[in-house]
Amino acid sequence: MNRFYKLILLISIIIVGCKTREINNNPISQSINSLYMNIFSNEGKKVLSIKSPYSKYDNKKNTFILKETTINLYNDNKSEYIITSDKSKLSNNNKLVELNGNVLIKSLIKEEDKLYSNNFIWNIEKSEFYLIGNVKFKNHSITLSSNKAILNKTNNIIEFFNPVRYMVNDGINQSGYEVKSENAYYNIDTKSVSFKSKEQTVRSKIYF
Repeated sequence: MNRFYKLILLISIIIVGCKTREINNNPISQSINSLYMNIFSNEGKKVLSIKSPYSKYDNKKNTFILKETTINLYNDNKSEYIITSDKSKLSNNNKLVELNGNVLIKSLIKEEDKLYSNNFIWNIEKSEFYLIGNVKFKNHSITLSSNKAILNKTNNIIEFFNPVRYMVNDGINQSGYEVKSENAYYNIDTKSVSFKSKEQTVRSKIYF
């Protein structure tokens, strides 16, 4: 009988030990109110600042989950773009930025330029921003829309992927001239647009 009780006691100790390990292995998350963070390059230059009224930090995944995000992007320590979104994620040791929901990119240098999308992805060690879903570039003169685009900060060119729709704005409504193409390239500095199609000819339509 004593052996039986000893066996029961040993099993109980093993079960308690297993439960304790499960609790310790659970990811630890911490809520943070009014988050404001600056991220710098290896050379000490400010790359971006990120602000959110509410966020969570997953210690196990080393990831920030943020709501109502506002991000300022810097070039030579000067703010160049401001980006807002419904929510965002900062991961990979603060190297990967992902924004989701009503993403809006506004140029602080060319204030009339605005870029919209559903999703935004940026590896801050690279110069390219990826925009996916209902992408639209708009200023006083034109509107360019597609489902995917890449903004290259090095040459300030936005590449729009198939299918692309281009409209000239007349100052009041979108009208006048429309182009449909596989790819379009907008140069932010020169305000010029070029079109390219590999398999099809570029189709254009004039409205009177």
